Amino acid sequence: MPKAKGKSRRQKYSYNVNRKKQNKASRRRANPRIKCAQIRHAWDSTRSVSQNLAEMGLAIDPNKAVPIPKTIQRVMQMEIDGQEGRRKIVRKPYVLNELEFEASLPEKKSETLSRDLIDYVQHMIRNHGENYKAMARDEKNYYQDTPKQIKRKINVYKRFYSEEFKAFVSSLQPEKMDQQ
Repeated sequence: MPKAKGKSRRQKYSYNVNRKKQNKASRRRANPRIKCAQIRHAWDSTRSVSQNLAEMGLAIDPNKAVPIPKTIQRVMQMEIDGQEGRRKIVRKPYVLNELEFEASLPEKKSETLSRDLIDYVQHMIRNHGENYKAMARDEKNYYQDTPKQIKRKINVYKRFYSEEFKAFVSSLQPEKMDQQ
């Protein structure tokens, strides 16, 4: 079988390649970075992955850690055998404790609206109140939103910034009283 045309020639040394950078990149690819800070700090590079995770009290394979029995007989055998089974020693329980603590923290509010949309909604409410048809005919309605689309945007604003919306509406009440 014939060889590929370029394979028989001697390879030329490429002078424009930075070997130091290339070696660093290959080392980084060979040892992937552990994103979880708790696991990364407790990791022992001299041990295998399974040994490291067992010391931390974590499982590699969730199917082996919590097996799903196929029949009722096996469940009965597991209950009897489970008491006699050997327990793995968790040498680094602080990793599990830190992970549980981090998981119990409330999630940060990540949903926000753009400043332009907030200004748009406030302008519409300030000038038209609850009249969505008038809002649709407003000259600031650049994107020609329908009354339903405007109502949806206002409801999103109410949901994301409920306290700010209440303060905004309450500040509008004295202005309307002054005008009358």
